[in-house]
Amino acid sequence: MQDDFKYSDECFADIQLLRYRLNGFENLSARQKTLIYYLSRATLCGRDITTDQFGKYNLRIRKMLEVVFCEYKGDRNQADFKALEVYLKRLWFSNGIYHHYGCEKFKPEFSEDFLKATILSIDASKFPLKEGETRENLCDELLPVIFDPTILPKRVNKAADEDIVKTSACNFYEGVSQKEVEDYYAAKKQLPDNGMPPSYGLNSKLVKHNGILKEVKYSASGLYSEAIKHIVFWLQKAKEVAENDQQKKVVELLITYYESGDLHIFDEYSIEWLKEQQGLVDFINGFIEVYGDPLGLKGSWEGIVEYKDLDATKRTRTISENAQWFEDHSPVDPAFRKKEVKGVTANVICATMLGGDEYPSTAIGINLPNAEWIREQYGSKSVTIGNLTDAYNKAAHGNGFRAEFVIDKATNDLIDKYGDVCDDLHTDLHECLGHGSGQLLKGTDADALKAYGNTIEEARADLFGLYYIADKKLIELGLITDEKAYQSQYYTYMMNGLLTQLVRIKPGNQIEEAHMRNRALIAHWALDINPKVVDIVKRDGKSFVRINDYKALRQIFGEELKEIQRIKSEGDFEAAKSLVEFYAVKVDLELHQEILGRYKALNIAPYKGFINPRMTPIMDEKGNITDVSLDYTESYEHQMLRYSDEYGFL
Repeated sequence: MQDDFKYSDECFADIQLLRYRLNGFENLSARQKTLIYYLSRATLCGRDITTDQFGKYNLRIRKMLEVVFCEYKGDRNQADFKALEVYLKRLWFSNGIYHHYGCEKFKPEFSEDFLKATILSIDASKFPLKEGETRENLCDELLPVIFDPTILPKRVNKAADEDIVKTSACNFYEGVSQKEVEDYYAAKKQLPDNGMPPSYGLNSKLVKHNGILKEVKYSASGLYSEAIKHIVFWLQKAKEVAENDQQKKVVELLITYYESGDLHIFDEYSIEWLKEQQGLVDFINGFIEVYGDPLGLKGSWEGIVEYKDLDATKRTRTISENAQWFEDHSPVDPAFRKKEVKGVTANVICATMLGGDEYPSTAIGINLPNAEWIREQYGSKSVTIGNLTDAYNKAAHGNGFRAEFVIDKATNDLIDKYGDVCDDLHTDLHECLGHGSGQLLKGTDADALKAYGNTIEEARADLFGLYYIADKKLIELGLITDEKAYQSQYYTYMMNGLLTQLVRIKPGNQIEEAHMRNRALIAHWALDINPKVVDIVKRDGKSFVRINDYKALRQIFGEELKEIQRIKSEGDFEAAKSLVEFYAVKVDLELHQEILGRYKALNIAPYKGFINPRMTPIMDEKGNITDVSLDYTESYEHQMLRYSDEYGFL
């Protein structure tokens, strides 16, 4: 690959776009490249599903605005049009009209009159109108959703003591209340399951018609059928070039699941996916993570294709091979530890294509499957996405962030020396072991923590990583060479949880996203347990985190982990609610204003996302793929419009 690879691309609103490169792709076999190509097409076919799940008007608004953007004949440099362009780019980035992290509805900076006049000036045949629908009807339906801040204002609402189903704009429910949803799935869980309960509600929309609750399944013959049929088409082609029989079996089961919508088959697929360890290529495709549902039940569609970075994977393999040692030495109550850790595997991977809820904004580590009984009986598979982490690090080099927010040169030097290594290690520990550690007590409902479950689970995994990154076991295993290296991670984590993640919050708002709540919970709780260990100090009118005793901070993280695991294992909803609401939600207004002002002066976008490489198959005279070329130059605008054209199945 070229040394002058351009990691950073355009910026708009609060977003910076990056590119990631596929190191070593040229060394893969033609069969492996063909498999990646087919799986990548399957990954892009689900884009419209995610957009629709994130709001019932999202797809209609996107299609309407794309027509306006492409067909507008006026001055494209005038303020209203430029503002519309930014709005559309934000919509693409978030798979809808709600912020991908904060979940609040975007405020348009262009006028309603401008948009309506523009729509009415464009040939009606250009718009995807329903039968009998006019452009005026389209405006009457969609413009209030865009411009009225009181209509469906929040995609995911987690405010305590509100009906978080009725007040969330996500498109997982229709005509139902929070209590009705909870009662419906509580009744499902009373069904006999032999200790192997399916993830009820994961792949369906719950609706109420004529007073009757009904699940509408996502499948090739149900909801989202047109997109799912195309996913299945490319999976069928991928199956024929699988690297081994187990990989082929995994793809076959996923196809059967998509065709039937049967969650028992999804569980079977998940187990077989865990067993597939020999192939270099792997993928995730389906309704997986539940962060987009206020109740943490419904899976958002996502996809990612990857291949192993064999050199970097030595690090994660070392961790996973010692999983039992970490579990046995955990500070949590022995009753909540696993007596036998099973099937923990971990790889550092190179992402080749991102889709759905993993695109353009994506995770840097993934641990699956999420079903507790599968994790306990069969284990879990973790990935750390090395080429994305590398892109983040390259793009952040020299941006002035640490110089502004780190307390002194000595700490900055420590972070400069060990920050990237310890970031990777913390991600590895979080994904490889943290999510797979501990166990529920017999009879504890995996969904007992309800709206607080995601935050508690992320806090559990983060605390596991924080506790063990300071352990001498890592030096013994050869993962770090300096026993003080962990201090770089402790400082940046506390700085983020107490101060710098506030740049992602709008003035006057509280913290709602699960990962942000998790970090705030851990950091503010630690501050409260012993302010002599860590505190916030003022220097020249600026706030800084000061850690006075790193070893004592590790013990605090151990105390927190012990209690968080107890809450998880016992399903203690009230304790979860109390911790989250007290430590993880509220924002100090004065501190917030200070951090925002300091950050603004740096001119850094607080959120990052990725542009996918464009893949083009190279064919021989018989139509067989002999190679796949990669293009890293496609613009964000072109990629998004191309995806809408090529993968707009809904």
